[in-house]
Amino acid sequence: MVPRRVVVTGLGAITPVGNNVPEYWNGLLNGVSGAGEITRFDASKFKCRIACEVKGFDPLDFFDKKEARKLDSFAQFAIVAADEAIADSGITKDNTDFDEVGVIFGSGIGGIDSLFNDMRDFALGDGTPRLSPFIIPRLLPDLAAGHISIKYGLHGANFATVSACASSANALIEGFNFIHFGKADVMVVGGSEAAICPVGVGGFEAMKALSTRNDNPATASRPFDVGRDGFVMGEGAGCLIIEELNHAIARGATIYGEIAGSGVSGDAYHMTAPHPEGFGAALSMRRALKDAGITAEMIDHINTHGTSTQIGDVTEVLAIKEVFGEHTYKISVNSGKSMTGHLLGGAGAIEAISTVLACKNDIVPPTINHFSDDPAIDPAIDFTFEKPRKRVVNYAISNAFGFGGHNASIVFKKY
Repeated sequence: MVPRRVVVTGLGAITPVGNNVPEYWNGLLNGVSGAGEITRFDASKFKCRIACEVKGFDPLDFFDKKEARKLDSFAQFAIVAADEAIADSGITKDNTDFDEVGVIFGSGIGGIDSLFNDMRDFALGDGTPRLSPFIIPRLLPDLAAGHISIKYGLHGANFATVSACASSANALIEGFNFIHFGKADVMVVGGSEAAICPVGVGGFEAMKALSTRNDNPATASRPFDVGRDGFVMGEGAGCLIIEELNHAIARGATIYGEIAGSGVSGDAYHMTAPHPEGFGAALSMRRALKDAGITAEMIDHINTHGTSTQIGDVTEVLAIKEVFGEHTYKISVNSGKSMTGHLLGGAGAIEAISTVLACKNDIVPPTINHFSDDPAIDPAIDFTFEKPRKRVVNYAISNAFGFGGHNASIVFKKY
């Protein structure tokens, strides 16, 4: 069969720099940092006491008390982002067969906060198993997709992708493939995470993955800067409605952009560290270009994984230079994590939204918090430091990489 064209027709987000897509996009363009002292729990005894939390979010604005108690925050974020994206897309039962609409939603960790709270209560008790009947449904990563499907009566494919920090990029790729190869006309895709809790922060802290720049949280996430000392944990969700082109046109949908292709790979190297030469990252980008049927010289913008870790930032730049050669210096590269922090399994989704909007609006959001060049990172590359870059963006790549050597790259195209 002839592969079908896939477009983006709806967007939804809840992030540390904005609780809907317009707020999120404006936050990025204005270089707003979402970082601050942790308020989710008492972090005074932790080495890392900062995070990029979602702000001003009250579950009772979206759910009644009974429903809210059943949902971990990661699922709440997912449903709220999906609500915005579905409303934005304009899909209804009058113009779309909801029996054929699927939901693929990724999360790297799922309901870790709910699990921690219930296990703490159990450990502090007398050993009697007085556990909540919702402990399992709250922690399962697939329940974000399940709740969205249940709420809207969507009977298509329904599952979660779990590939650490590549989870929601993989969700988008899976949804793209369903439509591309004729198994669906519309898919709800994205990812969410809510791991700012003692075991989430403590676990990454023990790995020495987190920034400890507690005295100045707003400048702690420093992708590509010589002074970077780890990532800042974020939370939230992103959701995209993707659709077969003719289906979108037939119902008069607003089209934000097109997904031209995707690539995935495995580092086959280490359970947490990236390949030191960026082998897997380069492979996923090459495969995405091939899938899109374009050359490396056609890429205008790369939204990097760019976590602000010592090894990760260097290896991603090595991979970019390996794939794009001299054209590297004509690409506007950025890292939204300098502002949002790292949403883990939700990162790929919110960064895909940023990449789509960069293509639509011909502007690349900045990478903030650059103070000094790193000798290991080529300073001639345009990292869009501090200010957004106005330029034509016809094709862009969004990268997401995860522990376990999971690599995912998505090519977006201006529509």
